[in-house]
Amino acid sequence: MARLFGVDLPREKRIEIGLTYIYGIGNTTAKKIIAETGVNPDVRVKDIS
Repeated sequence: MARLFGVDLPREKRIEIGLTYIYGIGNTTAKKIIAETGVNPDVRVKDIS
């Protein structure tokens, strides 16, 4: 699992969904983060870390 801000993100989830496992980040915020960073939302967490 990738670890971000002390939270283990599930490896098999898309990054858009994985970010929502962090307290305070919902779908809207996750989409904004992905748009600003330029990461493809269909990429899996395991492919980023």
